[in-house]
Amino acid sequence: MNRFFQSSVTPPESRPSSALWFALKENQVLLHTSGNELCVPRFEDFGQLDIEYSAVHYLGTLGESHCYAVQLATDKAPAGMAFKDLRSAMMMLDESFGALAGRAFQIIQWDRTHQFCGQCGRRTDSLAAERARKCSQCGLLQFPRLSPAIIVLVRCGKKLLLARSRQTPPGMYSILAGFVEPGETLEQAVEREVKEEVGILIRNIRYFGSQPWPFPHSLMIGFTADHAEGELEIDRNEMEDARWYSVDRLPMLPPPISIARRLIDDFLQSHESKAGL
Repeated sequence: MNRFFQSSVTPPESRPSSALWFALKENQVLLHTSGNELCVPRFEDFGQLDIEYSAVHYLGTLGESHCYAVQLATDKAPAGMAFKDLRSAMMMLDESFGALAGRAFQIIQWDRTHQFCGQCGRRTDSLAAERARKCSQCGLLQFPRLSPAIIVLVRCGKKLLLARSRQTPPGMYSILAGFVEPGETLEQAVEREVKEEVGILIRNIRYFGSQPWPFPHSLMIGFTADHAEGELEIDRNEMEDARWYSVDRLPMLPPPISIARRLIDDFLQSHESKAGL
């Protein structure tokens, strides 16, 4: 099945009944439920079930299917459907659908919180040709907000650095991450976050990959790095724990959907390949 997504802001003249509707109420997404299976509803479902909504944003096409972000005006799920926490839903849905649910959430939140101009306070209008809102008085353009954040896997020989913050689920350890500050390069942000959170210096910073992450509106930019010098000195205001782990004694790790897990898995695969030589 073709799952290529093509972004667009210009919808078809009429909404196809088969269009996918990524419908959200705050951070809850409305999905069809069938046993343990979850699937995204379609436009025809909303007409048949008389589901109330307050805003619709065209997203583009996923394969042959037109896709929309929908802001719901009700928190009551009809029979055969249920509200699911967005984070949990993204882990349970097919990767393409999970990514679009996250995109829909970010666009809905941006549109909802930018109805008025931050410069003069007048009402803003949605533009037809681009994803933006324009002030009716001073002309200020407001685009969807995106906050870059670095995430880094730090290596020390055959060990990797894993840590727990207060926001991490119980028992789970992940790698270090943090938002980029104004005036910083990505590499400087990597060095600063590692030094601030665990007190060590790093070297050989290398780009790995990126992932959009809608909690709340981040772009996670992944790196790897090597330990250069220093002993772990944990900032207890940021971290509950941090330690070096060998590949054969790992704690609970982040779910496969996250770039954190991709970085960890890449390290483990690299170690296994070297061990097999």
